[in-house]
Amino acid sequence: MQKTSSRLLALLSLLQTRPEWGGDDLAERLQVTVRTVRRDIDRLRALGYPVATDKGPGGGYRLRPGSHMPPLLFDDKQVIALAVALQSTAHPAIAEDADRALATIRNVLPPRLRQRIDALHVTTVRPPDPGAPPARSLDLLTTVSTAIQRREVLHLDYSTPHREAAPQRRRVEPHHLVAWRTHWYLLAWDLDRDDWRTFRTDRMTPRTPTGPRFTARQLPGGDVSTFITSRFRGSDGTEAAWPCQGEAILDLPASEVVPHTADGIVEPLGPTRCRVITGSWSWTALAASLGRFDADLHVIGPPALIEACALLARRYAAATPSEPGRLDAPNR
Repeated sequence: MQKTSSRLLALLSLLQTRPEWGGDDLAERLQVTVRTVRRDIDRLRALGYPVATDKGPGGGYRLRPGSHMPPLLFDDKQVIALAVALQSTAHPAIAEDADRALATIRNVLPPRLRQRIDALHVTTVRPPDPGAPPARSLDLLTTVSTAIQRREVLHLDYSTPHREAAPQRRRVEPHHLVAWRTHWYLLAWDLDRDDWRTFRTDRMTPRTPTGPRFTARQLPGGDVSTFITSRFRGSDGTEAAWPCQGEAILDLPASEVVPHTADGIVEPLGPTRCRVITGSWSWTALAASLGRFDADLHVIGPPALIEACALLARRYAAATPSEPGRLDAPNR
């Protein structure tokens, strides 16, 4: 039988892998009695882990959110994935926090894992943007995202580009957080102006508490990509719209796509996917720019972009030697 300390770690690892476990299932996996499982659950609670018990025939144990962050247990692959993700972060708003998190993880790793992480050193380079103001904190993005998820009215102090002007008080219904070039924007319905507006997050100061809940409105154009493109492209008279514009979904986090999409809109679709709407001088060039990401690509449209992707696929297939290591071209 396992020692109590190692058994508690095994129990914690199991609770983290599924939303809920039955007592009999845990006892079988740990090779102990149900009574021992109950005692070990009480020990975890004493250590600060919020384990809830659901009584009844279909009840069990689940690890629920608590008031503070408890210690977590990761396997080797999860630790390496976390380290690579933290090194790859590009947004200035979370770069410092990511470095501190990586140092915390590295300090407690066994030598075998520390060596693997050090060998996987990743450097992310952002395109230069000397005129951009400093990014706001991660707390601001989290506050805005929470209000979007809960559909609660936000009260903002919003600064204009003219620094001498006093911040404006705004009441908005937040709908989407969008990355455009080197900035994050909030797409919201302005209650005072009775219209859709975009707000740069580095000029925002949300006030708490948030306002009442609201019902989501339908965006003009049907989706956020179409709407944002119509607002930004050529809106200031400094850049004309690309002759070819398309939309695709990449199986990559938005944070990894934003630094490489200077002329496009990136909308997060979860932790591992994002929607990209961008343009180029030709459909073939646009297809090639989307294909440069090392990830699965799902082209939404228009049909001309889909045809361009198919054309490139045929060209790449024709350029690939039928026999590995053989090149038929005269200049090898």
